[in-house]
Amino acid sequence: MTNDGLTIGRGGLRALHASLLSHSPDQAISVLQETGFASGEGIYRRFCEWLPGATGLADPADLDAANLSTVLSDFFKAQGWGSLDVSPLGSGALALDSPDWAEAEPGAAEIPMCFVSTGMLADFLGRLSGEPVSVMEVECRSRHDSRCRFLWALPETLQRVYEEMTAGRSYLEALGG
Repeated sequence: MTNDGLTIGRGGLRALHASLLSHSPDQAISVLQETGFASGEGIYRRFCEWLPGATGLADPADLDAANLSTVLSDFFKAQGWGSLDVSPLGSGALALDSPDWAEAEPGAAEIPMCFVSTGMLADFLGRLSGEPVSVMEVECRSRHDSRCRFLWALPETLQRVYEEMTAGRSYLEALGG
């Protein structure tokens, strides 16, 4: 078992957010996302080590789509991130919903704030699916939503969703869901 894991905790993550947003607001989001993306490989390795004991499967490629939501939720809860419910959304995307995601700070912002998570999930899920994917947070407990909702899709799909959202459409309209 490789031991490249490091626990930062919610307090440390919140302090990192606050410091970057205070001292370098123009660069904070990209720095946080890049930090998350860089952590994706280690999280994925930890998942590969966790998987056999939790599911009996030796290889993530053997995961059945019907069990994906439960397995990911169990893993991320065990790692301290929170629970996840994975479900199809519209055409070409999956929604990852969490009522207890660790990076969220309920009521702290007006925009989705789980920047480290979007980067980490993009790298992790890209490794899991075997292709480059993007992750975008569209609902966040930090801005008074009841859950954090991340969209998982091919980069071109989320680029289209982003463009339609900036033009005033909802992500649900953009995805046809």
